[in-house]
Amino acid sequence: MHFTAPLKSNSIKIMLLGSGELGKEVAIEAQRLGIEVIAVDRYPNAPAHQVAHEAHVIDMQNREAVLDLIRRVRPDYILPEIEAISIDALFDAEKEGFHVIPNAEAVNKTMNRKNIRKFAAEELGLKTSAYRFVSSFDALEAAADSIGYPCVVKPVMSSSGHGQSVARSREDLQKCWEIAKEARGDASELIVEEFVEFDYEITLLTARTEKETIFCEPIGHEQKGGDYIFSWQPAFMAPGAREKAEEIAKKITDGLGGRGIFGVELFVKGEEVYFSEVSPRPHDTGMVTLITQSQSEFALHLRAVLGLPLEFAFHTPGASAAYKAKRHSVTPVIHAEDAVFAADSFIRVFGKPESHEGRRMAVVLTMAASESEALKKAKERIGYVDDYANVTKMVESEREESEDESCVIKKVFKFIFGK
Repeated sequence: MHFTAPLKSNSIKIMLLGSGELGKEVAIEAQRLGIEVIAVDRYPNAPAHQVAHEAHVIDMQNREAVLDLIRRVRPDYILPEIEAISIDALFDAEKEGFHVIPNAEAVNKTMNRKNIRKFAAEELGLKTSAYRFVSSFDALEAAADSIGYPCVVKPVMSSSGHGQSVARSREDLQKCWEIAKEARGDASELIVEEFVEFDYEITLLTARTEKETIFCEPIGHEQKGGDYIFSWQPAFMAPGAREKAEEIAKKITDGLGGRGIFGVELFVKGEEVYFSEVSPRPHDTGMVTLITQSQSEFALHLRAVLGLPLEFAFHTPGASAAYKAKRHSVTPVIHAEDAVFAADSFIRVFGKPESHEGRRMAVVLTMAASESEALKKAKERIGYVDDYANVTKMVESEREESEDESCVIKKVFKFIFGK
């Protein structure tokens, strides 16, 4: 492959539609190959904006706004990084000859749980939990009664667990109905799923081009409120389950087609494997690959987009721990103690311009001789990270104990900067 310099008439260009922490890592990998990066999001100074050659703020659910920007920039590759994008704009761009990753139809299927579940279960015949789609509270009650309790209630369009909940009895359904309105996307239709009593769940990162498909080591993860908080790699799988997981991942990604990395989420019970969801882009649980592999999921995604070979080496067991803010701030401060910066761990701070309670702001990554030891380290060292909330509390506490304002300031600076 020939590589170019950015900001030239012949530059290779990628456009990121969505510029969060995952897009930021893709942008960094693109920069390493001299590729021009255009980062787009709904708010200014998003993480990938900060490392791109060009940044734009638009309403990405506005068909004309998205199309207008694509036509003006004329990127070689369009990488949707979030669900909340005008799918009509992507289909139109594809018709005009632009290369959408992996392709517009794959984005259409995966951004909507109804589309992907019907495709996986009814067209491809993959094993899934029982499910129903509902648009009213009465239908929700009927579906939950039919499937049985507990059951999972999710908006058909959302991300990062927003709007997702578990109903353990009929009395929980009203609360689940209200929670679903918190979705990042369209909450007008919900999916009600059988609660699978699985042994564990994994993400199987699957990268493909027209020539090859490769699998990363399975990634185990813990979730809270439908959003990941810890992940580790490799996750142990019995040989039979591993083989079935790869068969499912190959079948769903072949069915979707195109290039790129896919985060295939699976439930495992014994040697039975159930398809759950798939994302046609880097996966948040896959941030652990920043410390475990010679080529992270972000590097593999870019290689796949460019049609390059997908070879990589797995170096070491590792784990990740997400740090979520504890308060709202328009000037967020992430404090990390020295213990995080060890030979076997480091932190990635995303640089999000605002924080709010529960927003993912950073990730701690650790390595060890085993995944269990790496996870233990990650859980310990995320405790050495805090945000500005505790600094505020510290100021109030110190003021109560001291009349000397300069003394308070010195202590706060020492807390934040270690000086």
